[in-house]
Order: sequence, then C-alpha cells, then structure tokens
Amino acid sequence: MTQGHASESGIPVGISACLMGDQVRYNGGHKRSRYCLEVLGERFAFEPFCPELAAGLGVPREPIRLMGKLGERPRVVGTEDYSRDVTEALDRVSERFIAGHRHLRGFILMKGSPSCGLERVKVYHFNGMPSHADSGAFVRALKEHFPELPLEEEARLNDPVLRENFITRVYAFDDWKRHVEAEPSYHALLQFHSRQKLLLMAHHVESYRELGRYLAEAHRQPLDAAMAHYLRHFMAALSRRATRKTHTNALTHVLGYLKQSLDGPSRQDLLQAIEEYRLGQVNLVVPLRLLTHYVKRHGSDYIRAQTYLDPHPYELGLRNTI
Repeated sequence: MTQGHASESGIPVGISACLMGDQVRYNGGHKRSRYCLEVLGERFAFEPFCPELAAGLGVPREPIRLMGKLGERPRVVGTEDYSRDVTEALDRVSERFIAGHRHLRGFILMKGSPSCGLERVKVYHFNGMPSHADSGAFVRALKEHFPELPLEEEARLNDPVLRENFITRVYAFDDWKRHVEAEPSYHALLQFHSRQKLLLMAHHVESYRELGRYLAEAHRQPLDAAMAHYLRHFMAALSRRATRKTHTNALTHVLGYLKQSLDGPSRQDLLQAIEEYRLGQVNLVVPLRLLTHYVKRHGSDYIRAQTYLDPHPYELGLRNTI
C-alpha cells in the first residue's frame, strides 16, 4: 500500500555501542538492550559507536561529566581531575563520525551519558554541585551538524508513544533518503509530500498546511535549497507527538475519501471506531485496520499511497498500544 519498508539488509541506524552489549563503558561494563537487539535488530542494521572510546579515553577510564555555567556550552572533564578536558577530542570524533555517516536514518542513545545523553544530562558547577541539564557532547554535535536525524534514548523507547514516534521518523527519513535524496527532483519532492500528507497532519496540522503552501512556490528556488528547507521542517513536524485528537483528525480525513463508496452501515462502523478511539476506549490499531480494509477495496491511488496507513512494519505492533 505504501512506499515499502526496509531493504533486506535493514535500515541503517546508529546506536550507542554499550546498548549492543559492547563492554565500552567507563567501568568496562555494558547496557545491552534486549528490545534493540531482539526486536528492532530484525528491521534495523545497527551501526554501533562509542564517542568516548573513539576519542581515545580507553576502558576502563575515569568517568567524565559536563561542567559549566547556565547559558554556556558545557565542557567535558574528568570527574576526579577537572583539568582533564576532553571537549575538543569529543568534538573531533563526533564531527568525523557525522561526516562519514550521512547514510544513517536514526540514532538510539544511552540515557544520561555525558556524551550520548539526549537531554536532562546533569551539568555541574566547578564546585562539584549540579547546576542544570543539557544534551551530551556527541548529541550536541548531532543536533548541530545532522539536525534532521531522528534521535531517541533507549530508555524512552519503553514509552509506547515515544517508541512509535521515533520509529515513524526513522521510516519517513528512510523514504526520503531512498526516493528523494537518491534521485533529487522537484517531482520526487512533490511525490514525497503527497504520500506523507496525512502523516504530517497527524503530527502537526500547521506544518502540513505550511509545507503545502511552500511547495506551491518551491520550483522558484534552487532544488537543493528547496529540499533542505522541506526536510528540516518535515522532520521537525514529525518529532511532535501525535495525540488522540490529531490522529482522530487524520482518521476522519481518510474516511472522507471513502464516503461515496461506502454503504450506510459500513460508514457508521468506521465512525464508531474512530469515536471509540478518540474517547480512549480502543487503541489506534482498531480504526486503522478497519479503514485500511476499506481503502484497499475502495480507495483511490492517492489515499492508498498514504504512509499514515502503514508508516512502519505492522509486525512491530507499534499502534497496538497507543
């Protein structure tokens, strides 16, 4: 129905090496993630990376921490020897990694790490007391030099909404990489937007409208500039969590494309399923499976192509719990 999912080799996704079971932590340990290896590993081709090891810090090693004042970029220093500053070393390996890994579709990170923590990583005063929170040094580089890359912490994948959001972004970015970036054209850009419209609507309706207006005039700009603008705003929109309200809006739009083809009882069944979802009585998979059934039978090519109906492999069961 949609653009297709992973290739046989899997979607390339970066991951903190300790989550793969590699013994790269400061104490020689690891944080092996069963979900990543046993579930996502069947769909993703993981590429592990430890910025601290790449920066030559060794195993075992003195732990590091973020240190600095609120509003300033934190330094990365030893927890025992504050004069041991590895900020520039981590910057160098981070930038080299990014330059060589533009093919990635996402990155799964280790929570709380001074290098790999996505957010809420403690930043300390020079007196040793916690000051505020920030991203880890490697993540800061990813956000600066590869802002469109989907990022998530492994621990946050336990949350069904965050898990579904991250994996949706990975597959959407994979679609972009394979069908727009691989053979750039204004036509490819417009086709991408066309099949992603309802997914955009489910995450951020304002971006859905703004990007539609933008593309109406995009041909007046150089193609690379138009693609960069679109991708930046598209991925930012998908990073917003879809809610029951926004999903209900998207589901209702799908139904709107079927109304003329459905008899009264079928239409009423769909309306009831959507309403039960809106009220929190059933999960998203219920109205979606019903809608998908009728889309296959009665839907136009346009509505059948919508990635919203099938944004990631059904076998992952991501919409069974939201």
